[in-house]
Amino acid sequence: MTPHPAPQSRGVALFDLDGTLVDTTYLHTLAWWQALRRHGHTVPMVRIHRAIGMGSDRLLDAVLGPDRETGEDEALSDAHGTLYATWYDSLQPFEGAAALLRATAARGWRVVLASSASEEEVAAVRARLDADDVIDAATSSADADATKPAPDLVRAALDTVGAEPEEAVFVGDAVWDVEAAARAGVPCVGLLTGGTTRRELEDAGAVLVHDDPLDLLRHIDAGPLARPPAPGGTS
Repeated sequence: MTPHPAPQSRGVALFDLDGTLVDTTYLHTLAWWQALRRHGHTVPMVRIHRAIGMGSDRLLDAVLGPDRETGEDEALSDAHGTLYATWYDSLQPFEGAAALLRATAARGWRVVLASSASEEEVAAVRARLDADDVIDAATSSADADATKPAPDLVRAALDTVGAEPEEAVFVGDAVWDVEAAARAGVPCVGLLTGGTTRRELEDAGAVLVHDDPLDLLRHIDAGPLARPPAPGGTS
């Protein structure tokens, strides 16, 4: 975790990184596909894509089945990390991503990056995002025992700034983000940037769905990020 001193506002806006603020979902899909092939597993990319946003353990359950040989999990995860790292210098934030974080902070929210990626991957994405001046804290896979859609990562993100669920809003792109936020008692705004449909996000419980960060930014004052809740959890 990388906490910074928090402002007076109690509200906290949690943002997923991969596929939400930075266009990495399909890069992760490709890296996992290549890693699996290196270890003798040919898995359709569509199946991998559907699992992106989970932690690596749950992703491998989803694409290889829970009865797989788990002894190669670490090697598969390491191979994915190595392959994905070749893209670090060309990672591309979505249009409006950094501006959305700054607009959120300007409205009194504490901004926390709630990511389940490795510390190295989070650092690489943050470097490309270039918005550290308004980010109060960030999580990585090291901060939670159970990965999305379990609520542990969301709770860990709240803990970095001492916030309660009723003081928070989560922004994510995957069904797993919405489900993890819901299990932690936090409403989730969904974005279509990860390739998940509006219907899927809404069915999972997203309170609002926008096309991308720029769309959310343009409508920020008409949604739950308009202003943080007052102390005590009331708006």
